[in-house]
Amino acid sequence: MVKFHSLLTFVSAICLASVTGVLAGPYTLSDNIVGPAFFDAFEWQAIGDPTHGRVQYVDQATSRSRNLTYASSNSFVLRADSTTTLSPSGPGRQSVRIRTKKTYQTHVAVFDVRHMPQGCGTWPAIWETNESNWPNGGEIDIVEGVNDQAPNAATLHTAAGCSMPASRTQTGTNGQLDCNYAVNGNTGCGVRFTEPNSYGPGFNNNGGGWLAVERNNQFIKVWFWPRNSGNVPGDVRNGNSGVNTDTWGTPSANFPNTSCDISKFFNAHNIIINLTFCGDWAGGVYGQSGCPSTCDDFVNNNPAAFANAYFDFASLRVYQ
Repeated sequence: MVKFHSLLTFVSAICLASVTGVLAGPYTLSDNIVGPAFFDAFEWQAIGDPTHGRVQYVDQATSRSRNLTYASSNSFVLRADSTTTLSPSGPGRQSVRIRTKKTYQTHVAVFDVRHMPQGCGTWPAIWETNESNWPNGGEIDIVEGVNDQAPNAATLHTAAGCSMPASRTQTGTNGQLDCNYAVNGNTGCGVRFTEPNSYGPGFNNNGGGWLAVERNNQFIKVWFWPRNSGNVPGDVRNGNSGVNTDTWGTPSANFPNTSCDISKFFNAHNIIINLTFCGDWAGGVYGQSGCPSTCDDFVNNNPAAFANAYFDFASLRVYQ
């Protein structure tokens, strides 16, 4: 009886750990994307902007010929045009939107980012979704902001039926708790980070940092470590062949499955990186940002203002 009780206790502990995410387990490197490897791992999306931005997304050949994407052995840069004055009646500012050829479900993605786009009118994002089944297949925003307004926010967008608890273990601050895209104009359930240097000029002036997302059926978590932080896990800083998220400490944002069936609301996702201008969000709040003129007019007439509107990735490593 004692042995049976001990076994039952052990099994119960393992089940509880699985639900709470304590025993997430180690992950093994599946995709090591550094420098020129971005050109093979991603496809370029020369599409109309779904968020109605003042942007013209170009294909890979155009982005390479116009130096909007380029790579060295340890760097991949994705940027916008910063030389062309635009006609108000013509296409938007040339920029780039890329999507991984692979899709991922249970995984960890670690982004080592030296620089992110900054400037009035900018709306950069690093995110995951299944575009062909949005919003039913879910969306995870890892990096997103507008008009240099720090800090970063991590957000989920889903169909109706997924929400987050008010109390959870994270360092960030809850926004809306209902993830339903149809509530408050696709606000989603977001968490604002505590660090001012998690987004925009503050991020860039500090040499960037690391962002990571972990997704399984128990939870979705997002972490941020500034470049000069003493708390960067060794497996993250060194780009190890395996990572153990149980050693990473409290995440910036924690989205548990308490009132959201993650396996139901989130499909296999592509990772997307893009830079747009104005549009639904950056344009919608532009008047409250302290930026000059109107958003579209500023983007049209001030190409030099976008010299710092670029991503510089040291790496993207995906673990499964």
